[in-house]
Amino acid sequence: MTVAAADPLLRIERASRVFRMGEVEVTALAEVDLQIERGDFMIVLGPSGSGKSTLLNLVGGTDRPTAGRVWYADTDLGALPDSALTDSRRSVVGFIFQFYNLVPTLTAYENVQVATELVADPLDPAEALAMVDLADRAGHFPAQLSGGEQQRVAIARALAKRPELLLADEPTGALDLPNARKVLSILQELNVQHHLTVMLITHNAAIAGIGRRVVRLVSGHISEIGVNETPIAAGEVSW
Repeated sequence: MTVAAADPLLRIERASRVFRMGEVEVTALAEVDLQIERGDFMIVLGPSGSGKSTLLNLVGGTDRPTAGRVWYADTDLGALPDSALTDSRRSVVGFIFQFYNLVPTLTAYENVQVATELVADPLDPAEALAMVDLADRAGHFPAQLSGGEQQRVAIARALAKRPELLLADEPTGALDLPNARKVLSILQELNVQHHLTVMLITHNAAIAGIGRRVVRLVSGHISEIGVNETPIAAGEVSW
C-alpha cells in the first residue's frame, strides 16, 4: 500500500525487517510502503508485536531494513556508513520514549543542555523548556518533577536539536490521563504552530484522533491508512 505525499520528508519503499533468532527468522516488518509529509502529524497504531517500534527505528535511523529502502529527502539512509547515519540521526531526528531517560543528577536545564552539545545550531535550553511550559522548573532535578513534567523535559531535550522530525514512541504510556493530555497538547502545538513533523506510535486507539493521518499496523503489515480531516484537540482525548 502506497500513500502519495505532496512534500515527502521521508519515503519508505518496500521495507522489510527480519530478525534471526537461532534457526528461526522473525519478520517484524514486511514490504512496507509509506511516505511522511513535511508538517504531518502521523499516528502509527497497532498492538504489541505489530511492528510499530521496528518502523520507528527504521525511520529514525537506529536500524536498517533487511530489504527495501528508507529515504530521507534524497538520501538512502540504509546506504550510509555508520558514522554518517549517526550524524544524520543526531541532526535531523528528535526522539521521545515512554520512559524519560533523564540523567537523575542533572537539572532539567542540564538534561536539555546535554542534547545541545550534539548539534551545530541548537536551541537555548531555556527556550526549549519554555516551549513545553517548564521555564519555571529549569533548576529542578528529575526526582522533583512529576512524570508528566519529566516527559516534557524529554520533549524539550529533543527540541533543543532543532529536529525536522520528532519521533514519539508511546510517549503517554507511563502517564495518567491529565498528564497525557498535556504532553499530547504540546505535540499538537509543536506540529501546528512550529510546523514540526511528528510521528507518534501507540497501542492506544484513543489517541488516534489527534493526528492527521493514522497508519494501522498488523503483524508487520500496514492494514489501513486513514485521514482525520478535523483532528480532535488533545484535551478531548479520554480513556
